[in-house]
Parts: sequence; structure tokens; C-alpha cells
Amino acid sequence: MFNGIISIRNKNGEEKVKIERPGGSLSPIWSICWNPSREERNDILAVADWGQKVSFYQLSGKQIGKDRALNFDPCCISYFTKGEYILLGGSDKQVSLFTKDGVRLGTVGEQNSWVWTCQAKPDSNYVVVGCQDGTISFYQLIFSTVHGLYKDRYAYRDSMTDVIVQHLITEQKVRIKCKELVKKIAIYRNRLAIQLPEKILIYELYSEDSSDMHYRVKEKIIKKFECNLLVVCANHIILCQEKRLQCLSFSGVKEREWQMESLIRYIKVIGGPPGREGLLVGLKNGQILKIFVDNLFAIVLLKQATAVRCLDMSASRKKLAVVDENDTCLVYDIDTKELLFQEPNANSVAWNTQCEDMLCFSGGGYLNIKASTFPVHRQKLQGFVVGYNGSKIFCLHVFSISAVEVPQSAPMYQYLDRKLFKEAYQIACLGVTDTDWRELAMEALEGLDFETAKKAFIRVQDLRYLELISSIEERKKRGETNNDLFLADVFSYQGKFHEAAKLYKRSGHENLALEMYTDLCMFEYAK
Repeated sequence: MFNGIISIRNKNGEEKVKIERPGGSLSPIWSICWNPSREERNDILAVADWGQKVSFYQLSGKQIGKDRALNFDPCCISYFTKGEYILLGGSDKQVSLFTKDGVRLGTVGEQNSWVWTCQAKPDSNYVVVGCQDGTISFYQLIFSTVHGLYKDRYAYRDSMTDVIVQHLITEQKVRIKCKELVKKIAIYRNRLAIQLPEKILIYELYSEDSSDMHYRVKEKIIKKFECNLLVVCANHIILCQEKRLQCLSFSGVKEREWQMESLIRYIKVIGGPPGREGLLVGLKNGQILKIFVDNLFAIVLLKQATAVRCLDMSASRKKLAVVDENDTCLVYDIDTKELLFQEPNANSVAWNTQCEDMLCFSGGGYLNIKASTFPVHRQKLQGFVVGYNGSKIFCLHVFSISAVEVPQSAPMYQYLDRKLFKEAYQIACLGVTDTDWRELAMEALEGLDFETAKKAFIRVQDLRYLELISSIEERKKRGETNNDLFLADVFSYQGKFHEAAKLYKRSGHENLALEMYTDLCMFEYAK
């Protein structure tokens, strides 16, 4: 009411609760709204008054939190997206978005006169606004994903003012309440940077434990920054502003600046000693550069004809994968600048951090895994690939990230078909079944790669074949070099007696074939 009183009544008109706003008639109530959320424990009433305040009350009349000061006279208040946010408009000639607790997040739309009504379309992200001058405006609110990823740690914005850090392996989560709009997030090793409207907070892990999820504030940079991208290193933050990169210490002092030829489209920390980390930078003009935090000069790795959308460097820093604006994944040799291969229908790419020759890229509703120059192995998956570690691929879909366990059998058999046993073993170490291990062991044994066969048989604990390999290794140490003889022994162990006999005969050891058939009571073959 105009006297600053809120009266809550039952359906018969009987007053059950009376709320008096401080200021009385100096704070006339101009708009109220119940929170429609079913997840709240209590019914919550949002109140906007012309004392330029917004406040919240339980059904009992008890106030929740403190009054939130406004710089204008509010004329309308309503909830948005099932009670998660609040729309507020009035004499400031604009509609603003607030959290459900009354923290201002930003402007939805500016008008030419006072805003008298604003309503959200149920179960949608559309908002309609009515003004003093008779105009009606229609808006669609789209919330962008604000996030950061480093190996198995994923940090993302939640409810616009919180940051959740998720350990993708253990599935542990920790929530950091910022109580302000989170604009940017960056994560690297034990550092976490969060950009708020008027400052940047630098967090660090309490301990060096890989599973530790406790963060504490290390530094605060009390300054307003405008940037497109934010990157954090061990001792610095990097701000990307269109064509310019700025390197700041954690105290906010600008130490270095790089000016690019074109707009910066992608930036990533690729590791290095603290204070000397390397950055991978992709530009709109197709140029790809490597920058070291302690060096003023950027190194041009290569330049392609199309704009860069996504980048990643292989574990040994020898290969570069690029997704361009035409949705093509291109892989280059960094030293020679040679284009090794390219694949269509890609929106993001990641190298396997444990295997030099394996990468995956997503696009068109598929996850594509490529080993070396072999054909792509595909499986259906929605989203963007953001990381590839061992047999786990991390995919972002809408606002959530998940770890997808991908068996490495297909690429392992691709290497086996070409008798590349050592490479097949490296792939198998990322995660294959016991059947795959046994197949690898047998193939390597028949290919006389006893070292790889031995490692594979150890995996399946096959003592019988390990004894055979041990005896062959002893014979080789004594100077035996006849591979036909070694292979004949392998075939006899496998039950391939006729193949073994042919090899015994070819190597000039017919007596061994005779002994084998005699021991097996296969006298018709012994003749």
C-alpha cells in the first residue's frame, strides 16, 4: 500500500500477516511478487518500494536478509525462469536483471521513458516490457557459458554469481560464492581466477594434493577490466582485448603487452616453468603464435588461409591441431609447417595428453577419434570435446561437462594391422579389454617382437607364454639368431603344429618336427 504496509490475507479477505516497511509513507509499496520456485523451503515475497529499496519476506512476515538499495524508483518487479532471477524496472528507464537475492547482474534493455511493467513468458527466456510512452518491447535473454578447464578440473559459473569447481574424475564439487556477477573464469594447475565487475579474485588450492578441492583467496586485483578472454598462470593473469594481450602480475601491475595483427580468437596455456609459461594464440587471419609470459616477442608457428576457431598442441609439442571457421580440423607438423592431414565436420579438437599420435574432434553429432594417419573411428555424441586424457574424453554439452570412457580397441587394432606393435601397446595402455591384450600379445609374439609380447602377457598374467619368451631370450643371448626356429616354437605353443613343422624343416631342424609329432602321438605326420 501507499503507506508502506503489506497486508497478506486469506481468500476470505481476513488479514493473516502485516508487514510494515521502514519509512512508512515515505516508502510506498509499488510492486510485489511471489517467488514461483518449488525448490525454496519457504514462500518468498519480493517487495519493491519507492524508498528505492527491494526486500524479501517469508510468508510469516520475517524479512530475509537486508534491504537492497536501488538508485531509482521501482515500478515493477517479477520473477524470471522459475524464480532463479528477478526483473526490475522503473524510473531509471530500463529493465535490469537481478539474482533472486537482489544482486544486480546487468541491463536487459534501455527505454526512452519509465518502465511500468515487465513480465517473462512462462517456461521461456522471453521478456516483454511496457513503458510510460506507450511502447512495448520484446526481449530474448540468452545466458552464455562462462567456464574454464585444466586437465581434470572444470570451473563454471552457476546462478550467475557462484563458481563451481568440478573434479571430472572423482566427481567432487566445490561452490565458491562471489555474491557478484561472474564475468570470466580461468583455471590453471592450482590457480583459479574469477573476474567480477570491479575486481579479479585469484584463488589457490590449500595443498598440492591432486584431489584437493579446497580453494582460498591468494590475491585480489581491485580494478575494473574489460576483456574478451581471461587466462591465469602461476604468477600472472593474461587479459585479451580484441587484438591486444596484456600480462599483469597478481598485484595488478602491467608487466608486458603484445599487439596482434588480427583479432584474437583463441588462447590457451600450454605449460612451462612458473613465471615463464607458454601461450598458444590463434588469430582471425589464420596466424598461430606461441608467446612466453616472460618474453616480449611472439613466435609465429604458422599461418593458414582461414580463421582459427580452436587450437591444441600435442604432448611432445611437435604437432598442432587447428579447427578453422569452415569446420575443418587441420593437423600440422610444427617444425616443417607441413599439413599432415585434415578432417571435415569439426567444431573442437583435443590431443590425448598421454599419447602423442592420438586426437579426437567433435562435430555433426559425432565424436571422432583418430590415431596417427589411420581412418577416423566415429561414435555418436552431442557436444564439444574439450579434453582427452588416456581413455577419457571430456565433452561439454549445453552447460554441463562429462567424462566419456572410450575403449581404445579400435585404434589399437589399426596399429596391429600394420604390425606396429610398440605403438599398439602404447594405445592399449590407455584402456582396452583383456581379450584385446591377449590379441596384442599373440600378434606381437608371431611378429617376433618379444619385448612387447612379454609386456602384454604380463598384463593378462599368462605364465606359460612368459616362460616361452624367457627361454627364447636366453637362447638369443647365447647367440641364436634363427627367427624361423623361434617362430616355429611359438606356433607349436599355439597348437599350430603343421605350420611349426614347416618352419622346423625350413630352418634345417627336421628332427625337432619329428620329436614334436612323436610327442603328440601324431605318427602319420612323423613318417
